[in-house]
Amino acid sequence: MMHKVMAGIVMVFAGSAVAEPIVIAALGDSLTQGYGLPAEDGLVPQLQTWLDENGADVKLVNAGVSGDTTAGGLSRVGWTLTPDVDGMIVALGGNDVLRGLDPAVSRANIDGILDAAQTAEVEVLLVGMTAPGNYGPEYKTAFDALYPELADQYGAEFLSSFFAGLAVDGKLPELSQAQAFFQSDGVHPNKEGVAKIVTAMGPKVLALIEDIKAH
Repeated sequence: MMHKVMAGIVMVFAGSAVAEPIVIAALGDSLTQGYGLPAEDGLVPQLQTWLDENGADVKLVNAGVSGDTTAGGLSRVGWTLTPDVDGMIVALGGNDVLRGLDPAVSRANIDGILDAAQTAEVEVLLVGMTAPGNYGPEYKTAFDALYPELADQYGAEFLSSFFAGLAVDGKLPELSQAQAFFQSDGVHPNKEGVAKIVTAMGPKVLALIEDIKAH
């Protein structure tokens, strides 16, 4: 009888020692949320599958809100960073560009998000966005530069562009060349486009996971 009791105690302690999966929240806009796609075809589910296939013990949380700007991300980063969150993917800024918002404002908002993550001791992968040339070279230079500069400032993992997976020879194609990977609106990727985006983002998330483990 005593042996059975001891065995039960050992099993209880062994069970409690099983490590919980790493939790990573994906803070973003409609590109993260999966706009226009069946739930299983969006970025977060496809990225979760990729990570599972690559042996990562991680749980992704979809914190994408369609239409969100960097200001929207900053306003909700506090409740995104719950105690169980170990890491965060930050992919915001596309809607700032669509609205022609001042890059200095976008920079301040992303800075605030990264500062909140640092305070919460949460590791970050910052995903860059690029501005089109129609706002002028000064706007594009200022906007494009904020991402690598802030990633360097905070020691965050960095992916140069959300659409890096669609690049050919390091260059993003014109929309006319990439239409096969986008929905009819020309803005949001389709299932195949998301799959390509995941191929570039996945290794960066694995690096983020290593940062979390080393933290």
